Amino acid sequence: MEDFPVLRTERLVLRDFEDSDAQAVFDIFSLDSVTKYVDSETMQSVEEAAKKITSRINLFKDGHGIRWGITLRGLGNTIIGSCGFYLLNRHWFSCEIGYELHPQYWRRDIMTEALTAIINFGYSDRFFFHLNRIQALTYEYSEPSIGLLKKLGFQEEGIRREYTYWKNHFQDLQCFSLLRRDWVT
Repeated sequence: MEDFPVLRTERLVLRDFEDSDAQAVFDIFSLDSVTKYVDSETMQSVEEAAKKITSRINLFKDGHGIRWGITLRGLGNTIIGSCGFYLLNRHWFSCEIGYELHPQYWRRDIMTEALTAIINFGYSDRFFFHLNRIQALTYEYSEPSIGLLKKLGFQEEGIRREYTYWKNHFQDLQCFSLLRRDWVT
């Protein structure tokens, strides 16, 4: 895949990140309500957001994944969240999915719409390779994220005990998966 794939839905445009998105990314990751369930600390500066943008741009350039910035159609080009694939494993035909959204846009089915678009892309012929499995890891008690995954058809696989070390302690993560054969668009 040479060109970054821009995806359009009824309400959204999912696009590549740009350096000019630093303030919008900071506005999202400077909120404790957003960083509570992700593997990064609450941002203290726009410079931190610029570094995150660079790593997300390089994810695609290096062929290790893809992260889309989510914008609302007709309301400018401002990033309100992101979603994408990482930990691509061509040998196992799998990857992981991640996402976050500014709280101002929670409970409007925006992330459902965005993830539907990227899952459709992931299971299409346009993806990096023939994808068979998408995995999602979430905090055990992150009910909104768990509800979103179940709504999209992800199946719960269980708890990965002390699977990662975030925010100065080990974290149990709940594992979900969505197989190509189970995806209904």
